[in-house]
Amino acid sequence: MPKIDIIAAGKMRDKNQLALIQDYGKRMAWDLNIIEVPDKNPDDIDAKIIDKIVKQAFVIALDERGKSISSRKLASKLDSLFLDGQNHIQFLIGGANGFGESIHKNTNFCLSFGVQTWPHMMVRIMLLEQLYRAQQIIAGHPYHRD
Repeated sequence: MPKIDIIAAGKMRDKNQLALIQDYGKRMAWDLNIIEVPDKNPDDIDAKIIDKIVKQAFVIALDERGKSISSRKLASKLDSLFLDGQNHIQFLIGGANGFGESIHKNTNFCLSFGVQTWPHMMVRIMLLEQLYRAQQIIAGHPYHRD
């Protein structure tokens, strides 16, 4: 079973957003883990995130400077990784100041949800929805419509 980690800066405190995260978490067939790192000191967020990266994992940073791809292409990328035997994928979500160069040196791919700036807590929900969507696309389920 694929293992997906979301390593994110800050603690989710909003109960409505947390409910959405829990809802998507229940829907996932993949082994999903959300790892929160403290964001009190913006200068050490990247180092705390890097400490959570597993050497064998394929690491995807979410960054506005990354590559914007369709939901189908994300599903295809994940499916290709799984078929190639890469069953541990870690997604990184930074704090309000984004990522420094040290994060980009520790990633395999940089993904963007577009040129707009999104609140980093909301990005967690958006990522979970896209992961659920990718899971459904891979399974051939009609959840996704082009």
